[in-house]
This record gives sequence, C-alpha cells and structure tokens, in this order.
Amino acid sequence: MKWVYVLAGIALFVKMLVMPDPVSEPLETSIAQLVAQDSGVPNAVSGIIFRNRLYDTIFEVVVFTIAILGAKYLLANEKPSCTIYQFTDEPSIVLARLGAIIAALVGIELAIRGHLSPGGGFSAGVAGGTAIGLVAITSSSEWMQNIYQRWRAATWEKLSVLLFIVLSVITLCGVELPHGELGALISGGLLPLFNILVAIKVALGSWAVILVFIRYRGLL
Repeated sequence: MKWVYVLAGIALFVKMLVMPDPVSEPLETSIAQLVAQDSGVPNAVSGIIFRNRLYDTIFEVVVFTIAILGAKYLLANEKPSCTIYQFTDEPSIVLARLGAIIAALVGIELAIRGHLSPGGGFSAGVAGGTAIGLVAITSSSEWMQNIYQRWRAATWEKLSVLLFIVLSVITLCGVELPHGELGALISGGLLPLFNILVAIKVALGSWAVILVFIRYRGLL
C-alpha cells in the first residue's frame, strides 16, 4: 500500500512539472479596490464584513449574544464563590490599570476609525472587554457590579444588538446612506455606525460575562 502512495506522489510531482497551472491574466483592479469602491471605505475588511457578507455578520452578533445568555444560564444555579482572586500588590495594580487605559483608548480609536484603517467593531469590542477585565482584577467585584447596574449596561447592550439588526435589515433591503468622500471620517454610509454598535455590544457583553465568572468562579 505504501508503494501506491509513493507512485501517486511521484505522478503528482511529474504532473506539476510537465503540466503547470496556467497563470490567469492579472486584473486591472484588485479585489480590495473593488470592495473599497463599492463600500466607500478604504478598509476592505470592514466593507466585506458589514456589506458584502452582512447577512453572516448578523448571525455572528446573535451567536455572541446567545453565548452570553448561555453563560448566565449555566452558572445561575451554582453557589457564588466565597473567594475572589485579584491582584493585591501595588505594582501589578498600577500596570493593570495603565493597560486598561491604553486598551480603552485603542478600543475607542478602532470603533471610530475602524472603517478607515485596520480594525473595526469586533476588535474594538475585544479591546474594550480587555480594559474592563484588567479593571475587574484590580477592583472590588461589588463596585464593578454597581457600576454595571448604575449605567444600565445590560440595557445598552440589548439596544445595540436590536439597532444593529434593524439597520442591517434596512441595508440588506437595498437602502444605503451616501458614501461620502472616500477616506473621510464620516463616509461609507452606515459602516461607521455598524462598527460602533458592534464595539458596544462586544465590550458590554464581555463585561457581563466577566461579572458572572467573578461571582461564581472567583476568577476570570
């Protein structure tokens, strides 16, 4: 049987030498440039996620929402942890909070300018969730929970999902805002708003999961 594999490999090698694949003629315009022209934003990745494959992105947001609800549901019947593991030494606390500030600023930058440069809503939400996690491991869990409830973070998370779905359906129906000037901050129609909504959703959803794991597991 081994000789069969050896002969098949030799035949494939000879085929590549004797019959190379024909080289297709280069396109006058690259795919990235075509996507940028259609979406009105320089970041072709954002154009693909929030325009060419917006239908898939809707369900990605919904799946993330279901994952958050699932974490709350699975841990709801467990006994809260009596021990919360956090940083206690001053250098670690200072470094963690400094990292939280940097991550938060990066998240805001990615959410606002993600359609112009590498980045976008999902990466902005991850940066925001990282900032919240760094604050959580250096602060009181009761303080984090009070802020979460005071600012109604759960409500804002649900509103961001609903608004994203509504705007996505409108876009899929063929209704789009003017793209504006390519490369400008306000350009690309609804794409900048999609980035901001996804960033809010991912960051606040990460906050909810962090609080659940701190309460029932005692650590992140």
